[in-house]
Amino acid sequence: MLSEQPTLSTRGMVATAHYLATQAGLQMLTRGGNAIDAAIAANAAMTVVYPSMCSAGGDIFLLIWDAKSQKLHALNGSGRAPLGMTPALFAARDLSEIPLYGPLSINVPGAVDGWFTVMERFGSLSLETVLAPAITLAEDGMPVSPKLSDGLSTAAASVLGPWSSSTAIFLRGDRPLHTGEILRQPQLANTYKMLAREGHDAFYRGPLARSITDYVQQCGGVLSMEDMDHHRSDWVTPISTTYRGYEIYEFPPNSQGMTALEMLNILEGYDLTSLGYQTDSYLHLLLEAKKLAYADRDRYISDPDFVQVPVEQLLSKDYAAQLRSRIDPQHAAQHVESGLTRDGDTMYLCTADREGNVVSLIQSLYHSFGSGIVGGDTGVLLHNRGSYFSLDPRHVNYLQPGKRTMHTLSPAMVLRDGRPYMAIGTMGGDAQPQIHVQILSAMLDFGFNVQQAISAPRWHSGHFRLSSNEAPQAIRGQNTADLDPTITEAVILESRFSDEARLGLGRLEHHIFTHGPFEDSMGHAQAIVINPETGVFEGAADPRCDGLALGW
Repeated sequence: MLSEQPTLSTRGMVATAHYLATQAGLQMLTRGGNAIDAAIAANAAMTVVYPSMCSAGGDIFLLIWDAKSQKLHALNGSGRAPLGMTPALFAARDLSEIPLYGPLSINVPGAVDGWFTVMERFGSLSLETVLAPAITLAEDGMPVSPKLSDGLSTAAASVLGPWSSSTAIFLRGDRPLHTGEILRQPQLANTYKMLAREGHDAFYRGPLARSITDYVQQCGGVLSMEDMDHHRSDWVTPISTTYRGYEIYEFPPNSQGMTALEMLNILEGYDLTSLGYQTDSYLHLLLEAKKLAYADRDRYISDPDFVQVPVEQLLSKDYAAQLRSRIDPQHAAQHVESGLTRDGDTMYLCTADREGNVVSLIQSLYHSFGSGIVGGDTGVLLHNRGSYFSLDPRHVNYLQPGKRTMHTLSPAMVLRDGRPYMAIGTMGGDAQPQIHVQILSAMLDFGFNVQQAISAPRWHSGHFRLSSNEAPQAIRGQNTADLDPTITEAVILESRFSDEARLGLGRLEHHIFTHGPFEDSMGHAQAIVINPETGVFEGAADPRCDGLALGW
């Protein structure tokens, strides 16, 4: 039977999407490390055990509550477009959009710089200690889980198959590894040993950078040593709103975190409790708020170094009231302008320690196995985040060299009376803000505990290509006006929703489709709640993945 009770502890807590990564983080806490040490150890371990979801060759975002300063800090560890990645490059190759996979989808990887940046400022253990669990898992090998096996089967031919550096690691002969077989990654172990021994510059200026860029260019890409050398992470200011007396913090642009805050501002004006949890009238309001907030997301959010994002205006309560007035309680809006909807493979984890430090960390390759390319002999899979850029010069997310793309990654943290109450986040690509809001509403409107809220049935709304013979498929869409008749704003429901809710949404003119009871596309959420009365940690992990929350 599915557990609906959180894990409890008093000294610390780690919650990740894979049990082996949770153990790696917990080892740091039991050795006297802090939540930051635990988060980076767990993240590094995740790159080994869930290579479909995250990698040292991807991006990272962190929200860190520092117990000493009693402040919330945000680190943007996302990479930028290579200098040679220009619209003219794709035009010369007769490409109307950036390829989803392969060498031309690769941005500068930012995760490793993010690790070093946060460890230098907030870590307490050596990087050698923090990377040790990941090195052991990569060197000795670990059993392939059913979810990883499914991912390998899907990606083997089209994503990984074209690149010898990738097939050598993830395929056994001409087939993907099966559940229970041992995946060994000695090249990745050597890379992490070099990072522990030689530091940051080995990855961005030294032999690792050279191996990565040489191989990418051999494959037809443009990532260069100059791109790697120029990369830096940035400390930025978190953005927030209030909801039911709680302070909800999300990551600022270029992250889409603002979208969740805008949804919450709209919903705060309704008495959701009176409607009943997961009723059609309740779900309708959440879905309509989603459409309005995502229209703003697709119009405004990109790299603030290149475009002006009116964050203060978009997050004002007055603006939320204006948006709320556009919602018809009896009919689903059919023409709210919306844009890109893409699934993504990402991983989220959170940690907390008895000193009061809390970390909300999200890290990604974007799609499953990212670009599909392992960077030479490093063992590091490289992300395909560059494919999220638009080649339309009118689009806010128009490709420009050195620009950060609009990013789906959005870690969150909730404060109560100025103190950390909850770290929360999820994988799920464009659906992440939708999932944040569903979990927060279950807890703050209906009193669910954190595990109940994460385990509850979920929905995912977006533009999908529809077929009478196939399940809806997420598309790389344009604005609504540009979509053909087979594409519509659809709502995917897990099968655990009631018939009454499903039929009621249909009567309200939502396009409803039902998938399985626990769908990967609904995200892999983790969370830690710090009980404000007792200080007890309450950890929760998503049953949709191999997640585990452990405390001590």
